[in-house]
Amino acid sequence: MTHALKAAALLLASVSAATLAQADPQEFTATLIDHAELPAQSFLVAPADAPQYFNKSGRFTGKNGRVEQLYAIHDDATGLARPFPGQPLQGFSGIRSLGEGRFLVLTDNGYGTKANSADAMLMFNFMDIDWETGRVSPEKTVFLSDPDAIVPFPIVNESTGSRYLTGADLDIESIQPVGDHYWFGDEFGPWLIETDANGKVLQVIATAPGGKLYRSPDNAFVATPNAGQAAKPEMVSMRSGGYEGMALSEDGKTLYPLLEKPIWDAEANAPETVGGTPVLRIFEFDTAANGWGDKVRFYPLDAADHAIGDFNLIGGTRALIIERDSGQGGDWSKEPALFKRIYLVDLDRADDNGVLEKIAYIDLMKIADPDGIAPRGTENGVFTFPFVTIENVDRVNETTIVVANDNNFPFSVGREQGRADDNEFIQLDVADFLNAE
Repeated sequence: MTHALKAAALLLASVSAATLAQADPQEFTATLIDHAELPAQSFLVAPADAPQYFNKSGRFTGKNGRVEQLYAIHDDATGLARPFPGQPLQGFSGIRSLGEGRFLVLTDNGYGTKANSADAMLMFNFMDIDWETGRVSPEKTVFLSDPDAIVPFPIVNESTGSRYLTGADLDIESIQPVGDHYWFGDEFGPWLIETDANGKVLQVIATAPGGKLYRSPDNAFVATPNAGQAAKPEMVSMRSGGYEGMALSEDGKTLYPLLEKPIWDAEANAPETVGGTPVLRIFEFDTAANGWGDKVRFYPLDAADHAIGDFNLIGGTRALIIERDSGQGGDWSKEPALFKRIYLVDLDRADDNGVLEKIAYIDLMKIADPDGIAPRGTENGVFTFPFVTIENVDRVNETTIVVANDNNFPFSVGREQGRADDNEFIQLDVADFLNAE
């Protein structure tokens, strides 16, 4: 090859790399093949060694602070009342397919905020789904605890022997099994947490890729500044913008935690963008070396007010990422659901700035249901998934993915006006989408 041809080839490669992330992704059809649901009002009994306090939950969800009387807080949007007896088995935020209709799912921090979730226990669950009947049955629930006082800040159950963790301590939003241990991505820190098979905390790791410390306003070590004072420079992750999704490499050696919202760009005094596109940061953590990598990738959002819901690798470096708006419901809703997509990306396909290419997508508001499988939500052969938070996606096999909503019990009303959302699980035939190039 001549010098001129080499130069031209290098220029072409440079241009291609620089424009990778700007290509329009191809839309593919998703077809509903299975539907199952766990009713919204599904509850668990707290462990026998947990404080009696946890036999009730939701006491801090009213407008005027603590309410101890059962069912004294009424919700006009759903007709439900709280506090509830027991712990809600709800709010699934993170899923892994275990084969043969079994799934690992994570229950997130409780009622949505640090302030209202001090009586909501953190847990993960093994679910068995009978797709023929549409029933979802919990096989086993594991509650997170910190008996060895590993968590580096005071927790709600600081003075108890069992030291069970709550939604006021951590907001776990993603889960990955590594060997016989489990890793969690948290929003408050944002932290990475490792537990053993029984949910006992082994380590809590601050976010510091490349030696730079990332902290959220909800981090226990961040103090709110006085009026007129600037926030600390390391406080760059936005509130409720920590780790929402976290993928795992096939060999189990690398975690890829993904922030839910852009970090705050202090110089621009605005959320971070690359080339004018709002982006979310993806980091790398080596589970074998127990340390952060330096590499940072960027996931490009379609709109600045979007967020991601889940992130799982499906083979090699190819991955699925849920991107959604903050709407829910249909025309009757004040803010209807409009943008609920699952994108296919490849961690090795990015432009010169590290911005990932969106290769293809499916639209969860346009799922084909020609056989009328769904019990609700299908009209003229089109099934919609109109939930505010859709936070679960994983590949089941070469042609099928599983998707589930986080129903934010008892607050989300996306499927039917006046009715709290159930936990819906769907399987989609997306063979062409998974093979998109």
